[in-house]
Amino acid sequence: MTAKATAAPPITPDRLQDELDELIRYSPEEVIEKKWLPYKSPRVLREKCYRRQVIHHNDGGKITFTAEDIRRENERTAVLPAAA
Repeated sequence: MTAKATAAPPITPDRLQDELDELIRYSPEEVIEKKWLPYKSPRVLREKCYRRQVIHHNDGGKITFTAEDIRRENERTAVLPAAA
C-alpha cells in the first residue's frame, strides 16, 4: 500500500465538532429540556435510571447521558409498524 492510501482523512471543522459532541455528557435536566427522550420530567428520567430501565452513565454517582446513550435509548423504544 502506498502512503497516500493509508493516510487518515483530513480533519475538517465539521468532523472535529462531531467528535467533540460525542464526548459531551448531558444531565437529565438537559435531556428533558431539549426533548431528546420521551419523558416529562427529570425526576421520572432519574427514577428510570435508578431502576436501570434507561441507558445512561453513572459517573461517580451522577446520572449523565452521551449522544450515543440517547440514540440507543430512542432505538430501543422505537415501535415498528405492523406488517400489512
